[in-house]
Amino acid sequence: MRNKTSAKTIDLAEELGVETALERALIGHPLMIEGMLWGLPRYGHPEGEVYKHVKEVLANIDCLEITDKEREWLRIVALVHDTFKFQEDKREPRNWHRHHAVLARRFLEEFVDDEALLNIVQNHDEVYYIWRDMVLFKQPERGAQRMERLIDRLQGYNQLFYLFFKCDTQTGDKNPAPIKWVEENFPGVTPVKLK
Repeated sequence: MRNKTSAKTIDLAEELGVETALERALIGHPLMIEGMLWGLPRYGHPEGEVYKHVKEVLANIDCLEITDKEREWLRIVALVHDTFKFQEDKREPRNWHRHHAVLARRFLEEFVDDEALLNIVQNHDEVYYIWRDMVLFKQPERGAQRMERLIDRLQGYNQLFYLFFKCDTQTGDKNPAPIKWVEENFPGVTPVKLK
C-alpha cells in the first residue's frame, strides 16, 4: 500500500509541530519519513498516510491535562506507534515479531532506553486485542491472560497507556467501543474526556 506523496512536498516537522530535539531526530530519520508517508485510506484510517493519523493523535494529546513529562512521552509514542506499518508482515501464519509495534520499539531503542516507554510503544494495540478476545470472541480466559501480561509490562504506567489508547482510538473512523470497555475494565485507569 504505497502512495505518491513525496517527502519533498511535505515538511513533516512543520506538519506535526515537532517540539524537541528528539522529535526532530525521529522525524528526520529516513525510515520514519518513509513510514509517515505510507498509507492509503482504509477502515480505521480514512485519512490515508500515517502522518495524518499521527497529527490527529497529537491533537488529541493537546486536549489532555497532563504533566510535561507525560506529554513528552505520549508525543514520542504517537510519532512512532504506527510508522512502521509499511514494514509489517501480515502473511499467514502471522509473524508477530514483524508487527508494526515491535518494529517501532526496535527503532525507538536507538534513541531512548526507558523500558516503560518502550513497552507502551510495543504494546499500544494489545488492549484492543484483549477487548476482541473478551468481547467479540468470547474468550475471557485468553483475554485475562493477555491482560495480566500487559499490566506486568506497563510497570505501573496503566493511566499513561490508557491515555495514549484513547488519543489513538478517537481518530479516523475507529470503533469507540474498546475505549468504554477499557475505562470500565482496565485496572488503574481513571477515565478522562478529551477537551
